[in-house]
Amino acid sequence: MKHLSLAIVGADFENKTGPGRRFEIALCIPGEPVELRPEPNNPADKNAIAVYSARSIQIGYIRAERAPLIGAAMHRGIVQAIFQKKEKWGATIRAHLDGTVPVLPLVDDSRANDWPPPGSEDADWWPDEVWPDD
Repeated sequence: MKHLSLAIVGADFENKTGPGRRFEIALCIPGEPVELRPEPNNPADKNAIAVYSARSIQIGYIRAERAPLIGAAMHRGIVQAIFQKKEKWGATIRAHLDGTVPVLPLVDDSRANDWPPPGSEDADWWPDEVWPDD
């Protein structure tokens, strides 16, 4: 898994200063860079990774289930991310864990109405398909 779409949660929490997270998400444009900032002193989760917009306003956090994976890749210095889209829970970002510049994935409208599948434990992310010639 080198290229991932990741859910950004916590959009309904207030920022300490500046505009609210939902307001900032509304300003984000698909494809613009986002910054990932580890928060090792976060009292809720030592693996927490905050996500900031291109304007340096926090829009939320990478979900706790994915934070260790992304944090390990960040420790190696190879993660780049862009804003992908607004979501009911907050937002989705696109992250490349191999040092390449992220690009927006092609939209598959056929799964737009049934994704995430009901009852899915990992409904907030999905890896790219790997074709046999890769």
